Amino acid sequence: MNISRFFKDKFYIEVGLASFLFIIALIMDRLMDAIIYMLYFIIFLEIVRAVLNYIREQRVVLSILVDAFIILALRELIVNVVKINEENIDSIDALFASPLNYNIMIISGVVLFLLIVRYLSVKTSQKYLIEKMKNCDCHD
Repeated sequence: MNISRFFKDKFYIEVGLASFLFIIALIMDRLMDAIIYMLYFIIFLEIVRAVLNYIREQRVVLSILVDAFIILALRELIVNVVKINEENIDSIDALFASPLNYNIMIISGVVLFLLIVRYLSVKTSQKYLIEKMKNCDCHD
């Protein structure tokens, strides 16, 4: 990325805002809380976006909802790994001894499953299929 594009696309606003929020969170010693609340905000935005899209187009865009669920699952994973988990894992037996570790493994599996669903929802969406047909010279 060159410097002219950085200023043309106004990336400096994003970098400045992110830096400002990061420094404030560090000063207040609330970095994880800030990340968790930002993820809540993104989840809220995605759900509102899905509802507005349904009202406008009378159809549900699956990828928007899957995005919200991926972010929600990632938030849960962050909370379980960073905020709650105080386990020391010295061996495989210790890994499977705690219900919290089972919870973390299940959430990790959910995230992987949702990423696969997201990939499939994009690949089978009407926009993608129509665009693929436009670019293909194999019309019958």
